[in-house]
Amino acid sequence: MARIGKKQLVILQKKYKTDQAVAKLYGMTRQGIHRLRRKYGIAAIDDKYSGRNTTIIDMHKQGFSVIKLAKKFGFSSTHVYRIIKSGNRAK
Repeated sequence: MARIGKKQLVILQKKYKTDQAVAKLYGMTRQGIHRLRRKYGIAAIDDKYSGRNTTIIDMHKQGFSVIKLAKKFGFSSTHVYRIIKSGNRAK
C-alpha cells in the first residue's frame, strides 16, 4: 500500500475533492483515505457536492418525486431524502 503523508493528502484533497478519487489514484479504498484524513485531523471538503445537492433540492421543490430523483442521480431514495432534509435544515 502506498504511504501518503499529511501534506500530500491535503494537496490531493484540494485537487481531487473526494476521498474516492484519491483512493482510486492510489489503489486504495475510500474508507482507507477517510481513515487517513481522520488520523491526520484533516476535515472533509463540505461543498464538494453542494451544486448537485442544490439541484436535487430545487427539482424536488418543482415536484419531482424522490424516486425519480434517485433514479436520475443514481442514488437510493434514502440518500435523496437525506439530501433534501439537510437542505431544509440549512435555511
